[in-house]
Amino acid sequence: MADHTQIEWTDATWNIVTGCSVVSPGCTNCYAMKLAGTRLRDHPSRQGLTTDSKAGPVWNGQVRFNADWLTQPLRWAKPRKIFVCAHGDLFHEGVAEAELDQIFAVMALCPHHVFQVLTKRPVRMRDYLSQACGRIADRIVAMRRARGDRDMVVGPLPNIEPGAPWWPLPNVWLGVSVEDQARADERIPILLATPAAVRWISAEPLLGPVSLNAIQAPRYVPEDHDTDWKFSCLETGDYYFFDCGDGFNEGGDGPDRRHRIDWVVVGGESGQGSRPMHPDWARNIRDDCAAAGTPFLFKQWGDHLPQDQTDASGFEWVTGHSDSRNRDWEPQGFASIRIGKKAAGRRLDGVQHDGYPEVQS
Repeated sequence: MADHTQIEWTDATWNIVTGCSVVSPGCTNCYAMKLAGTRLRDHPSRQGLTTDSKAGPVWNGQVRFNADWLTQPLRWAKPRKIFVCAHGDLFHEGVAEAELDQIFAVMALCPHHVFQVLTKRPVRMRDYLSQACGRIADRIVAMRRARGDRDMVVGPLPNIEPGAPWWPLPNVWLGVSVEDQARADERIPILLATPAAVRWISAEPLLGPVSLNAIQAPRYVPEDHDTDWKFSCLETGDYYFFDCGDGFNEGGDGPDRRHRIDWVVVGGESGQGSRPMHPDWARNIRDDCAAAGTPFLFKQWGDHLPQDQTDASGFEWVTGHSDSRNRDWEPQGFASIRIGKKAAGRRLDGVQHDGYPEVQS
């Protein structure tokens, strides 16, 4: 647990689960994986979670539930945005359902915090949250009885019955990581089929163009899909998962807002072996969000600054300053220079974008 963090879109981290597995191209240069196999390799929360390779430490598929850190958010009186599992994936197959029940119970007991969850395993997230409501409610009751509310900074909970206003948890933002169009097409529709008060996308590291307007929400729920979270289509009487309409965020306002993507974060890659991000990739997502009225946050360029962008100090890099290792950009009229994340900054076309979804009180 870190009470402070340099991650631009959050206030703190809660590494209740550490460890992971490589599942897609965005994992190649994972900073958490590198740390777990180097500076933190002897820390009890990271020990034995990576295997050495010629390319450096690699996640070995083991995960660790850090039970000693479970109740830490309960003792934080000041409201925070908390990134859950910054050094792992909450919905990794190695995390037991009983452990997930405990984690979500703690989040329910901290309505003054916002918990930001990201996963590359949206199928498990959807399936778990579609049937875990009752078990989480039971865990909440058990935790409060066992602790006698000691060290907790929360007041009475609302009625914790399935279908009551407390579910889905209003202070939990559920998101998926997408690094290219293939991962966006795969993961975002599953996110849209997941019970959530706020849904978001982290396109970091962005490794290729992504069109959010190409994403369609799934419409059909198989009869054998066991879930108490369905959206009824009044015209036909059939059941559908949340439908965002014919395109990105065309679900409307008011109650239909919950059918939409509520927030998008975009960022480049930093660290050893980092890959540059074409500015058009970030621009296209920014413009999709503007057209849909979706909050957009540009997190960072990463280590590589494109030639037509201004760095953190306001200096614009021009042709002639290109990094020769990025020759694949040059035929498109773009080059970049590797100057490091801090120097490159986080301005897209000279503007710092810090959009956030509205928090329901």
